[in-house]
Amino acid sequence: MFLYRLIATLAAPILLAMGVWRILRGRESWGDLSQRLGAGTGQKGALWLHGASNGELTSARRLIEALQEAFPDRPLLITSNTVTARDMVRGWGLEGVSARLAPVDLTWVLARFRARWKPTVMIVLENEIWPNRIVTSQAPVFVVAARMSENSAGTWRKFSSLAQKVLPRIEYLYPQDAASGARFARLGLPADRLGTVTQLKSGVSQSPPDLATLQAFQSVFARVDTILAASTHEGDEALVLRAFRAARQTRPNLRLILAPRHTRRSAEIQALIAETGLRFAVRSQTPAPAQGCVIYLANTLGEMPLWYATAGVTIIGGTFSARGGHTPFEPAQFGSALIHGPDVANFAESYGALSENKAAKCVTNADDLAIAIMELADQSDQQAMAKRASEVLAKLDDSAAVIARIIADLTQRIGPKR
Repeated sequence: MFLYRLIATLAAPILLAMGVWRILRGRESWGDLSQRLGAGTGQKGALWLHGASNGELTSARRLIEALQEAFPDRPLLITSNTVTARDMVRGWGLEGVSARLAPVDLTWVLARFRARWKPTVMIVLENEIWPNRIVTSQAPVFVVAARMSENSAGTWRKFSSLAQKVLPRIEYLYPQDAASGARFARLGLPADRLGTVTQLKSGVSQSPPDLATLQAFQSVFARVDTILAASTHEGDEALVLRAFRAARQTRPNLRLILAPRHTRRSAEIQALIAETGLRFAVRSQTPAPAQGCVIYLANTLGEMPLWYATAGVTIIGGTFSARGGHTPFEPAQFGSALIHGPDVANFAESYGALSENKAAKCVTNADDLAIAIMELADQSDQQAMAKRASEVLAKLDDSAAVIARIIADLTQRIGPKR
């Protein structure tokens, strides 16, 4: 723990410089940096829930609402690592909920932050296990949908003394899958602190898009001929564009929507699209594609339901670029057929069930992706695959029961009311 704190302290000037750089680039404000340093007014006795970014907090929406219902007299603080996620939570307009940027993992910053909020519990989502934040917590720590890959476990094993300090301080940990739970146990999590497998993202239910907007898009981008590349990362777009161009040799009416995970990469992706020579438009500049548009860059936030509903086929990002992949539940909800790459570690059980039931196509490279796109040229084939996926994933959705268990465990630990 001493070594971690020494490294964190030495890194503090770099973190501060990065914060100033983001301000100078117009990506954040001085107020944002102040939040990261633990400043600002707070509400004592808050329930503190932390998630890295949009995906984690979106998946926790039902849990957040359950917390409001179970603990109506307690303020609820939601923190994130990104401005976009914080602003997304603020946009939900939930009564009694405060959203801000998370304090950096420095002891003095955390002390400053906790003096203002004095949280009665800390709920951490997925793999946001920050050593100082957990070890210095005076409130019980719950980790929900915790994920631990074999690579991450290997890193923790190299710092076994740190794991032995951190993991016993966790009150209860609900693993995202059985393999993650076993890895946490081997690293030193006490057996009586390990809860049942919890997959919050299986319970995410997105609101349907505005019908008039959807119809306007589909008048240009016919659903049967529209491919969505959803939540893409660096490396994904180049592969998708190569496959798309190859598939257009057989299916010239194909259209592509590119929805990157991080909108700040918009300029970089536009440069990749421009190299194809195909006509394209950008959502932030052109509200709707004109006739003749072939590729549409969806570089805005909060509009994924519109893209899922527009596309007959969804290519799931993060499955080609060693990031573990993103959720298959959301595109399946909107009846979009699924194609993904080989890296699905984040949702291994879900993708395994999809594979067993031929409810998704797994490809490994651009050539195979082009073939998969060409094979899903018929609307009835797209709908049949999407229907199978929806049925398979529905059987895996036990989110209501999972959330009820979490609330019961929290109530037992901190009581329903102050």
